[in-house]
Amino acid sequence: MSEAVRTMLQTHAEAAREAAAQADAGFLWDFWYPAARSTAVRGQKLVTAMLLEVPLVLGRTSEGKVFAMRDSCPHRGMPLSYGRLDGRVVECCYHGWRFDACSGQCVEIPSLSSQDKLKVERIFAGHYPCQERDGYVWVYMNAPGTKLPETAPAAPALTVFSDKYRITHLSCELPSHIDHGIIGLMDPAHGPFVHQSWFWRKRGSIHEKAKQFEPIPNGFRMSPHSPSTNSAPYQLLKKITGEPVTTTIDFVLPNIRTEEDRSGKMWFSSRATVTPVRRDLCRIDFVAAWNLFFLPVSIFRIFGKIFLRQDQETMIQQAEGLKHNPRLMLIDDADRPAKWYFALKANLIESRRTGEAMAHPMDGPVTLRWRS
Repeated sequence: MSEAVRTMLQTHAEAAREAAAQADAGFLWDFWYPAARSTAVRGQKLVTAMLLEVPLVLGRTSEGKVFAMRDSCPHRGMPLSYGRLDGRVVECCYHGWRFDACSGQCVEIPSLSSQDKLKVERIFAGHYPCQERDGYVWVYMNAPGTKLPETAPAAPALTVFSDKYRITHLSCELPSHIDHGIIGLMDPAHGPFVHQSWFWRKRGSIHEKAKQFEPIPNGFRMSPHSPSTNSAPYQLLKKITGEPVTTTIDFVLPNIRTEEDRSGKMWFSSRATVTPVRRDLCRIDFVAAWNLFFLPVSIFRIFGKIFLRQDQETMIQQAEGLKHNPRLMLIDDADRPAKWYFALKANLIESRRTGEAMAHPMDGPVTLRWRS
């Protein structure tokens, strides 16, 4: 067996082992994930990121196009992030191998002599589709050892309702598996306990609520409704506009919660993405846009950071208990969204395995009731 064939088989075996290990981690592949803020990727700077336990190096070409590569030279595994970018090509710092930034194709191996017959153009560093939306660099993560689709879908975009608006971004890390991060994000009953404050709601304001949910592709929607009477910001908006406030909340696989609030010509739109970094670490990336003239970005960020910090502290505390692998239970109706999420995820994986259409866990609209 030639050395080239042996190396190829070894590479395929390693990819298969990695794919199996990461499948055990409960990750969903073939989706877009936010890897970094756009403002962090500038000039000829190489930026590192970790998504689904895959190390990435991000950069921007001299034409301004962002790119994402696996942070590993296929020669000897040196992280490419230690190398340099000349505006078009990423060069490994170890032996000077050079790769086209937008395709991962090798364009030069300096050590080759005129007698060498190695076809450099057949060598590729790991490469992932990359797009910018709403101030984020999004990376399309396909499973290790699989081929990228010929055409990747567009990366998610935040919905806005006017040409002029304010926008801001917040983030925090959660020391938990992606599943716990997501069901924490959609949990409707923790608000009066985790987020109790003078500007949001008090524990004593708990009352029974009824909301209608409906199935949507790869997810579910809390149908348009009047927001809770014990949420001060919504009531303030209603007083300012003199018109009812309508809220619509969606969850869509793999990890996206969006909320749209409308009152007359005033609107607020947000997206929270729970991004898997490792199997024991995820990150909330939150972006919000609005045309509320009375809400400066600086004020919103103060309260937004408090809100995220409360979630973060709760997940840190929960992680202490989860490390002992306790038995968990989900109840109806407050935990029904969590059950839908787990069913959606399992059904998607099964659909991809069999090639059959994905079964949705919801037959149609349903009303859930809980106290919060």
